[in-house]
Amino acid sequence: MTNKNYNCLVFDWDGTLVDSIERIATSLQFAAMHTCGISVSDKAARDVIGMGLMEAVARLLPDADADLLEQTAEAYKQHFLHESTVPSDLFDGVMECLDELKARGYQLAVATGKGRPGLDHALASHELSDYFVTTRCAGEFPSKPHPEMLLSIVRELEVSPERTLMIGDSEHDMRMAANAGIDAIAVSHGAHTEAELMALKPLMCLQHITDLSRVLSHNPTGA
Repeated sequence: MTNKNYNCLVFDWDGTLVDSIERIATSLQFAAMHTCGISVSDKAARDVIGMGLMEAVARLLPDADADLLEQTAEAYKQHFLHESTVPSDLFDGVMECLDELKARGYQLAVATGKGRPGLDHALASHELSDYFVTTRCAGEFPSKPHPEMLLSIVRELEVSPERTLMIGDSEHDMRMAANAGIDAIAVSHGAHTEAELMALKPLMCLQHITDLSRVLSHNPTGA
């Protein structure tokens, strides 16, 4: 892969650690129809996953005014959190993978398009709150693909961009990493296809997130 000695691993959340893409896409489709009577395709809904919620609904509904966008965002949150019956479980083996990476000395972080309440709820419900040394959310920082989420992580943890690795499932993750000057690895079980992701030149595209520990086995951490 590379002979770089990574210290910090930054994970996207939805579609990378959690199998939630279908739940997000169907909730976006519901919200657009409920508030605007607009049918949104599955592809269009998937393409905005990873962005902040307001940026996502604005991309889906370019003719909507600010009030309607806010109503759509609230409808999405209500449906995603309380009404959707589509599961959003951790991908198989995620907790064991994170356990191994943490034991090997990596600093683990999250950079996500979720808002803070949504991420905190998800971390608690999946019992992952203690795995990450720091997290970044949309709403607190500019939406992906702006690099500030990643750049603020490296500043806080006092690691260099060269020793930081972004892992994500969307084009927005890959572009954010490129904009920050940080290497990226894609996973193909989320929002975008392997072909779409590889077009943005990550180091590689994994078929499953748990392959990461094997890929990093020859890249030990260091002080």
